[in-house]
Amino acid sequence: MRYERIFQGVHLALVTNLMLAVACAPLLAVVLLTDPGRTWPLLVLFAPLGGPALVAAFTVLTAYPQGVVRTFWNAWRVCARRALTAATIACAALLVLGVDASFFGLHETGALLLPVIVVAMTLVVVTTLLVLVALAEHPGIRLRDAARAGLFLAVRRWYLSLFSLLVLVVFEALLAARPAIAIGVAASPLLYIILANSRFTLASLAPPLGRTT
Repeated sequence: MRYERIFQGVHLALVTNLMLAVACAPLLAVVLLTDPGRTWPLLVLFAPLGGPALVAAFTVLTAYPQGVVRTFWNAWRVCARRALTAATIACAALLVLGVDASFFGLHETGALLLPVIVVAMTLVVVTTLLVLVALAEHPGIRLRDAARAGLFLAVRRWYLSLFSLLVLVVFEALLAARPAIAIGVAASPLLYIILANSRFTLASLAPPLGRTT
């Protein structure tokens, strides 16, 4: 029984990682095959694909032992529009804030404004993570309700938000250093940690705050 559970866990991780790679194929191609420092516009263009892929992965990790492939793509289909919208807004906000950081970094006032920009970028990232988890947990929730609750809870439970952000930074560092290990092995375990942490943060969302119309 113990070995069967180990096998099921490995199967869940590997297949979920594969589905993530397929769903984010254009984004991964830019990351792995080009110099992101030069092709960052393509990164911005394809980054929103991670939204539906993450919601689908969170759904699989929650719903297991249901079929991984079917669950993943059903969740992707259901959440695609709202998850893409959330991810696109987040990417646009991060791009604007990043440009502002570069601009103000060249001026003396930057020392005062850069910390504010960094906090704003952090809030964008952790709020988006909470929104995507909320979409996986409550497929009928309205996007604006998830965003409002996510922002409020990200600030209120800042220590949990920072933990999720730390896990995300670990994954990005691993992706930059060892892409094959990050995508093929580490993605699902690290996403599960973010999922569990975010579910605890979003506990007050049950029952859902709103439904799609």
